[in-house]
Amino acid sequence: MAPPRIPLVLARAMSVRPQAPPRKKTTIQSLHRQRTPISVLTAYDYPTARACSAHPVDITLVGDSLAQVALGLPATTALTLDQLIHHARAVARGTTSPLLVADMPFGTYYTGARDAVRAAVRIVREGAAEAVKLEGGAEVADTVRALTAVGIPVMAHVGLLPQRHTALSGYRVQGRTAATARPILHAALALQDAGAFAVVLEAVPAPLATYITHRLSVPTIGIGAGSGTSGQVLVWDDVMGTWEGHKAKFVRRFADVGAEVARGVRGFVGAVSDGSFPDAKESYGMDEGEWERLLEMEGDQGWVPPAERKIPSGEGSEES
Repeated sequence: MAPPRIPLVLARAMSVRPQAPPRKKTTIQSLHRQRTPISVLTAYDYPTARACSAHPVDITLVGDSLAQVALGLPATTALTLDQLIHHARAVARGTTSPLLVADMPFGTYYTGARDAVRAAVRIVREGAAEAVKLEGGAEVADTVRALTAVGIPVMAHVGLLPQRHTALSGYRVQGRTAATARPILHAALALQDAGAFAVVLEAVPAPLATYITHRLSVPTIGIGAGSGTSGQVLVWDDVMGTWEGHKAKFVRRFADVGAEVARGVRGFVGAVSDGSFPDAKESYGMDEGEWERLLEMEGDQGWVPPAERKIPSGEGSEES
């Protein structure tokens, strides 16, 4: 007796391996409920955004660090709002599940709440970001309050403030003493009260970051703040080993893309130099009859490419 026939549609379905369902979109609400540590990576272009979306990254940050690592500028303070929006728009096109946050560039939110709202609206409308991040303590609480009042989510940033590196005499750890740690704690609390949905803690002692995390009801994202925070953020180029500048103590390189890039460039230059690239398989051909017809039209019958010409016997050799 012949086995029963399986309907064609069902047979095709059985032959296809089951695929994992698409990852759910990260939201502010889901971040507040998340039990596992929150992962945050910076991105400055479409391919990087695609990589962050293809793997379980919770938040993609268009950081103002793009000034140095992507644009070659001397500091984050040199980044303009137009430049930030340009890169945010590219990242947005490649972002699916991560929450997309963009830094507010230096000078866009210290001249009053009205200017800050205007700049943030551009970042959301033109850059397609879903939230903004700004640096500062209690002095920017009113700005945070104004932004959240018009529906723009804000991620705060305390501790080391890169946009104020000159005033801080460099990129130094903040809050090493009780007298300097307490203002950071109270700044984080004030920013939470103003409506920030999360707070970045940069370059602060691990015990302080853990304690701030305990005191806050919103997530904390650490960078150089130990493991007691709600999540961690690193710059893409630090993670991938493509940044050749200063390597901070808290940076761990999870890949050596820089070495692969160097290998690829050297290989390309070498293959071009010795003539091995492109080979016949990497080149397009032409119908022989059409090729002969072209030479005939040009009055160049019998023309042979230099590489295929035979050197007559004795030509080019020294006389004995």
